[in-house]
Amino acid sequence: MNESERTVLLITHTGRSEARDAARKVAHWLSVAGIGVRMLAPEVELDRLEVGEPGSWIVPEDRHAVEGCELVVVLGGDGTLLRGAELARMADIPLLGVNLGRVGFLAEAELEDLHEVVERIVDQRYEVEERMTLDVQVTAGGRLVGQTWALNEASVEKRSRERMLEVLVEVDGRPLSRWGCDGVICATPTGSTAYAFSAGGPIVWPGVEALLLVPISAHALFARPLVAAPSSMLAINVQDGAVVEHLAGVSMDASAGTTEEFEQGHGHEGSGVLWCDGRRTLQLPAGSRIEVRRGERAVRLARLHQAPFTDRLVAKFALPVEGWRAIR
Repeated sequence: MNESERTVLLITHTGRSEARDAARKVAHWLSVAGIGVRMLAPEVELDRLEVGEPGSWIVPEDRHAVEGCELVVVLGGDGTLLRGAELARMADIPLLGVNLGRVGFLAEAELEDLHEVVERIVDQRYEVEERMTLDVQVTAGGRLVGQTWALNEASVEKRSRERMLEVLVEVDGRPLSRWGCDGVICATPTGSTAYAFSAGGPIVWPGVEALLLVPISAHALFARPLVAAPSSMLAINVQDGAVVEHLAGVSMDASAGTTEEFEQGHGHEGSGVLWCDGRRTLQLPAGSRIEVRRGERAVRLARLHQAPFTDRLVAKFALPVEGWRAIR
């Protein structure tokens, strides 16, 4: 059987009953409207979804899953949406999130809006905006050991709870400061409401193009969140002082979303860990250098509403605005 002319990829938060129910409804409504629905094989197996709709297909979770799709629809929280972004970004396909989590800053709709979401997909009544990403490169001993990307943030964190991480931070090839800290976050404006926000960083409107650098519990007088130009290069040098005796190869394949850790020899005590969007990780022995730049490929988000970002902040954080009156 051939797929429909119009096809979407449906990604769900596995293990949640509301996600399973929502997936069944979306698959049914879209199929009735003549739009084909692809579902990822691991999710169907884990959630025991019964994909009985004539316009539904089960596909492997790889880069081919999105080929020919017009949209990636995600049912879940920001974590599930970040997983969907790995696939959508590869094919330059818009991503539409329906929030089933707590905050869901990246999502465009809530569970109660599900039927309206499907109607907007069927009628193609949505706008698409691009969000900047980060390209991350790791070197050690003068050679490349890993590279990947992030939509929200790339964070360099200490590996051992009982030890500080010593880092030397650079901006545009010039040294800025050396810190003993729990870590350093490099974030996009999209990620400013995520981990960077929890670490005391500023909230940056999505329309602003900038790179954020936020120290985590730095033991220093000058350790403030910084906002750099989108053309800047941020570098974090792990300055632990330990000696790295051996480095084996590493592969961080951004297209496949996979990571293989490189092996560490003696002297790894006090080393750090690189996390990208909380999904892709790499061990960092002393002497590692992490360079963060604006990503060459953006993530495209489908938008159903053109509400101001201020309203999104108020709604998501339940900010007190009682008594405000519009200026007339």
